[in-house]
Amino acid sequence: MLLLGPTGVGKTHLAIGLTIEAIEQGNTAHHTRCDDFIQSCKKAEQRGTTGRLVNKLSTPDVLIIYQMGYFPFDDLRANLLFQISKRYEHGSIIITSNKSYDEWGKIFGDDVLATAVLDRLLHHSTTFNIKGQSYRLRKKQRAGVQPI
Repeated sequence: MLLLGPTGVGKTHLAIGLTIEAIEQGNTAHHTRCDDFIQSCKKAEQRGTTGRLVNKLSTPDVLIIYQMGYFPFDDLRANLLFQISKRYEHGSIIITSNKSYDEWGKIFGDDVLATAVLDRLLHHSTTFNIKGQSYRLRKKQRAGVQPI
Protein backbone atom coordinates (compact mmCIF):
# COMPACT_ATOMS: atom_id res chain seq x y z
CA MET A 1 0.00 0.00 0.00
CA LEU A 2 1.28 3.44 -0.84
CA LEU A 3 -0.11 6.52 0.84
CA LEU A 4 0.77 9.66 -1.08
CA GLY A 5 -0.05 13.28 -0.36
CA PRO A 6 1.20 16.54 1.07
CA THR A 7 2.51 16.99 4.58
CA GLY A 8 -0.04 16.83 7.37
CA VAL A 9 -2.92 14.98 5.70
CA GLY A 10 -2.71 11.86 7.88
CA LYS A 11 -0.62 9.40 5.85
CA THR A 12 1.52 8.26 8.77
CA HIS A 13 -1.50 8.21 11.08
CA LEU A 14 -3.29 5.85 8.68
CA ALA A 15 -0.19 3.65 8.29
CA ILE A 16 0.16 3.32 12.06
CA GLY A 17 -3.53 2.51 12.46
CA LEU A 18 -3.34 -0.21 9.80
CA THR A 19 -0.23 -1.60 11.45
CA ILE A 20 -1.90 -1.75 14.86
CA GLU A 21 -4.79 -3.66 13.30
CA ALA A 22 -2.36 -6.07 11.61
CA ILE A 23 -0.60 -6.70 14.94
CA GLU A 24 -3.93 -7.26 16.68
CA GLN A 25 -4.68 -9.87 13.99
CA GLY A 26 -1.48 -11.72 14.98
CA ASN A 27 0.94 -10.37 12.37
CA THR A 28 4.44 -9.07 12.99
CA ALA A 29 5.43 -5.56 11.96
CA HIS A 30 8.40 -3.24 11.74
CA HIS A 31 8.21 0.47 11.06
CA THR A 32 10.88 3.02 10.32
CA ARG A 33 11.08 6.58 9.10
CA CYS A 34 12.89 6.77 5.81
CA ASP A 35 15.71 8.88 7.27
CA ASP A 36 16.19 6.27 10.03
CA PHE A 37 16.30 3.59 7.32
CA ILE A 38 19.05 5.56 5.56
CA GLN A 39 21.01 5.85 8.83
CA SER A 40 20.58 2.13 9.54
CA CYS A 41 21.93 1.38 6.07
CA LYS A 42 24.99 3.56 6.69
CA LYS A 43 25.70 1.83 10.01
CA ALA A 44 25.20 -1.61 8.48
CA GLU A 45 27.57 -0.75 5.65
CA GLN A 46 30.25 0.39 8.13
CA ARG A 47 29.83 -2.83 10.14
CA GLY A 48 29.59 -5.10 7.13
CA THR A 49 26.09 -6.24 8.10
CA THR A 50 23.95 -5.05 5.18
CA GLY A 51 22.75 -8.61 4.52
CA ARG A 52 21.54 -8.87 8.10
CA LEU A 53 19.68 -5.55 7.74
CA VAL A 54 17.96 -6.71 4.55
CA ASN A 55 16.90 -9.93 6.31
CA LYS A 56 15.64 -8.00 9.35
CA LEU A 57 13.49 -5.74 7.17
CA SER A 58 12.29 -8.59 4.98
CA THR A 59 11.12 -10.78 7.87
CA PRO A 60 8.05 -9.05 9.41
CA ASP A 61 4.59 -9.61 7.95
CA VAL A 62 4.17 -5.85 7.57
CA LEU A 63 6.95 -3.36 6.83
CA ILE A 64 6.17 0.35 7.10
CA ILE A 65 8.51 3.00 5.72
CA TYR A 66 7.17 6.46 6.20
CA GLN A 67 8.19 9.94 5.09
CA MET A 68 9.89 8.75 1.90
CA GLY A 69 10.92 11.69 -0.22
CA TYR A 70 12.25 14.12 2.35
CA PHE A 71 15.82 12.87 1.92
CA PRO A 72 17.43 11.47 -1.24
CA PHE A 73 18.96 8.00 -1.40
CA ASP A 74 22.53 7.38 -2.48
CA ASP A 75 23.33 4.31 -4.62
CA LEU A 76 23.80 1.90 -1.70
CA ARG A 77 20.61 2.90 0.14
CA ALA A 78 18.60 2.81 -3.09
CA ASN A 79 19.99 -0.65 -3.83
CA LEU A 80 19.08 -1.90 -0.33
CA LEU A 81 15.54 -0.57 -0.66
CA PHE A 82 15.33 -2.30 -4.03
CA GLN A 83 16.36 -5.58 -2.36
CA ILE A 84 13.75 -5.07 0.36
CA SER A 85 11.09 -4.25 -2.24
CA LYS A 86 11.55 -7.81 -3.55
CA ARG A 87 9.57 -8.96 -0.48
CA TYR A 88 6.41 -7.66 -2.17
CA GLU A 89 5.33 -11.22 -3.00
CA HIS A 90 5.85 -12.43 0.59
CA GLY A 91 4.80 -9.63 2.92
CA SER A 92 2.97 -6.35 3.07
CA ILE A 93 4.68 -3.02 2.61
CA ILE A 94 3.19 0.33 3.53
CA ILE A 95 5.05 3.40 2.30
CA THR A 96 4.08 6.99 2.88
CA SER A 97 5.46 9.77 0.72
CA ASN A 98 4.90 13.39 -0.07
CA LYS A 99 6.22 12.81 -3.61
CA SER A 100 4.30 11.65 -6.64
CA TYR A 101 5.65 8.66 -8.57
CA ASP A 102 7.12 10.82 -11.31
CA GLU A 103 9.36 12.43 -8.66
CA TRP A 104 10.76 9.13 -7.33
CA GLY A 105 13.65 9.24 -9.81
CA LYS A 106 14.93 12.26 -7.85
CA ILE A 107 14.59 10.39 -4.54
CA PHE A 108 16.66 7.48 -5.84
CA GLY A 109 18.94 9.53 -8.04
CA ASP A 110 18.19 7.11 -10.87
CA ASP A 111 15.03 6.86 -12.96
CA VAL A 112 15.71 3.22 -13.91
CA LEU A 113 16.06 2.14 -10.28
CA ALA A 114 12.98 4.14 -9.27
CA THR A 115 11.03 2.43 -12.04
CA ALA A 116 12.21 -1.01 -10.88
CA VAL A 117 11.24 -0.31 -7.25
CA LEU A 118 7.86 1.08 -8.30
CA ASP A 119 7.28 -1.89 -10.61
CA ARG A 120 7.54 -4.22 -7.62
CA LEU A 121 5.70 -2.01 -5.17
CA LEU A 122 2.78 -1.31 -7.48
CA HIS A 123 2.32 -4.89 -8.74
CA HIS A 124 0.06 -6.02 -5.88
CA SER A 125 -0.65 -2.74 -4.15
CA THR A 126 -3.18 0.01 -3.85
CA THR A 127 -2.24 3.66 -3.95
CA PHE A 128 -4.17 6.17 -1.90
CA ASN A 129 -3.54 9.72 -3.04
CA ILE A 130 -4.68 11.88 -0.14
CA LYS A 131 -5.44 15.50 -0.89
CA GLY A 132 -6.12 18.40 1.40
CA GLN A 133 -4.56 20.81 3.83
CA SER A 134 -2.41 19.92 6.79
CA TYR A 135 -4.48 19.03 9.85
CA ARG A 136 -1.94 20.82 12.03
CA LEU A 137 -2.02 24.04 10.01
CA ARG A 138 -5.81 23.92 9.71
CA LYS A 139 -6.04 23.80 13.52
CA LYS A 140 -3.72 26.81 13.80
CA GLN A 141 -5.70 28.73 11.20
CA ARG A 142 -8.91 28.13 13.14
CA ALA A 143 -7.17 29.53 16.20
CA GLY A 144 -6.32 32.66 14.20
CA VAL A 145 -2.65 31.88 13.71
CA GLN A 146 -1.68 32.10 10.05
CA PRO A 147 1.50 30.35 8.83
CA ILE A 148 4.08 32.40 7.03
